Amino acid sequence: MSFLAPPGPGRVLLDDSVPLTALVEASQTLQSHTEYIVRVQRGVSSENSWQVIRRYSDFDVLNSSLLISGLSLPLPPKRLIGNMDREFIAERQRGLQAFLDSITHNPLLSCSEPVKKFLDPNNYSSNYTEIALQQVSMFFRSDPKWEVVEPLKDIGWRIRKKYFLIKNRDLPKERQVLSWVDLGPDMFLSDKDLQCVMKLLTTLSNPFIYPLVFSSTSESSALVIRPFNEKGTLRDHIYKVKAKDSFLKKYCNPRRSQGLELSHIKLYGRQILEVLRFLHERGIPFGHLQASNVVLEENVCRLLDVENSLLGLPSFYRPYYSMFRKINTTESIDIYAFGHLLYEMTYGRPPDSVPVDQYPDTPCPAVVSVLQSILSTEACKSGMPTVSQLIQTPLFSDIQLHHSDKLQFKIPSRLKEALKVAKERLERRLQEEQRFHQHRRLTRAQSHHGSEEERKRRKILARKKSRQSAYENEEDLSVKYNNTSGSGASSPPTSPSSPTPPHTTGVQTTPGPPPPPPPPPPPPPSSQSGEQPPPPPSCNGVGGRAALLSSIQTFSKVCLKKAETTDRSQPII
Repeated sequence: MSFLAPPGPGRVLLDDSVPLTALVEASQTLQSHTEYIVRVQRGVSSENSWQVIRRYSDFDVLNSSLLISGLSLPLPPKRLIGNMDREFIAERQRGLQAFLDSITHNPLLSCSEPVKKFLDPNNYSSNYTEIALQQVSMFFRSDPKWEVVEPLKDIGWRIRKKYFLIKNRDLPKERQVLSWVDLGPDMFLSDKDLQCVMKLLTTLSNPFIYPLVFSSTSESSALVIRPFNEKGTLRDHIYKVKAKDSFLKKYCNPRRSQGLELSHIKLYGRQILEVLRFLHERGIPFGHLQASNVVLEENVCRLLDVENSLLGLPSFYRPYYSMFRKINTTESIDIYAFGHLLYEMTYGRPPDSVPVDQYPDTPCPAVVSVLQSILSTEACKSGMPTVSQLIQTPLFSDIQLHHSDKLQFKIPSRLKEALKVAKERLERRLQEEQRFHQHRRLTRAQSHHGSEEERKRRKILARKKSRQSAYENEEDLSVKYNNTSGSGASSPPTSPSSPTPPHTTGVQTTPGPPPPPPPPPPPPPSSQSGEQPPPPPSCNGVGGRAALLSSIQTFSKVCLKKAETTDRSQPII
């Protein structure tokens, strides 16, 4: 099959890493029970959605299957009497929505098989363990020296990847782990090239890459055998859990997790950066760096699942970095994943959300500096540093490694060109997805900006801003007039729109204009005996009324002149 040919008929095109969201739209009451209509959406496109109908008992079964995680999920309680009341059904619907939200917002729960089958039964109805057993049995018939010891159920998060503990009949005490997986949507190598590169990986001898014992591929799946590590992965070491337990039990609610010592953080980080540089220089895409894909042996970190990108499997962090257009190459994906790994090694847990701009206290500022260069908002928007730049930081530059003489790995020119083309196509698919995400965000923003509620909100804000601006202008003009009026008495600016009565200094006044007949004027203060009345203010303009009120407040009786009157009230005879 050529590089540009469409995927084979047996290949899985569905990206299992795309998150699902669920909305309980309505309920319908039948004769003896109530059904809830759930709208499920894959990714950001509302066009990629469907409905599933579930009873409360289905939610209860889902909750029971997730109890192994150790999390207390907010499933509404059962009710035997009155469970058909309309108000109770509406309240339960809200509770079921909160229950689904707590699941879909958890990155581990949302990718588990029970949740996928509950929300998307059409795409996840198969028994993947049974399919894997059939494939493994066919392999054992062709190579009878292998024997299954036990299945390792759900030790990884991938639904379509199953693990089995096996042994070689010739070496019965040694344990190997066999993994079987469907080829994913990012598989862009031809069948022949995939077989060649998988065979080449079994010959790879690198101190920082966990070895492959055997590999086999078909048109739709791949089978890999490697040594089994009883102590588990680096994440098992951080969380202090058993390697054979379910990933939901190990990682969803860890109780004893603890970050590593600074010396180990520096050593392990440098080793991982070195193996990333080794892969990048040889054109081998990785993109699957996480604590569960690192094995720790005698203070040496070794990468697992180097073949994942070659098999087209989507990364666990794909929903994260697909939101940032600057993280659009396999190298930048590895750096972004390294930031998550460094955070987990430092604090004993993954970050709650990304980007991360606030970090807990750490004894080494150099760790926070590296984390900020990868996981901060600015870094996610502007781009990732390179592997060489990270190696040169103070956190890793003083770590010396002594394995450079063993890092030899030659790839034939034809296969190197095939890897280059596959890598370009993988990055192109990611960039198209990122452009789609950006378009959807812009569309949602424009739709929200043009909505009726948003227009009303903007009108209200504009009116408030206009009133505030007019109030400030009146205050400014009033202060300016009082400062230039020449009056000995002064008063603070007063706005007619202000609900508070004006305050005066040294003069008692009655708020508001005096009603007829005029009240007796207040006694004149001694300090104003020789003052002249202020000139009459102009009533034109914005500050006219304020100036008039100020003139009334500063009115003094001593400034009045005695008027001469003629009494004409007597009758004329």
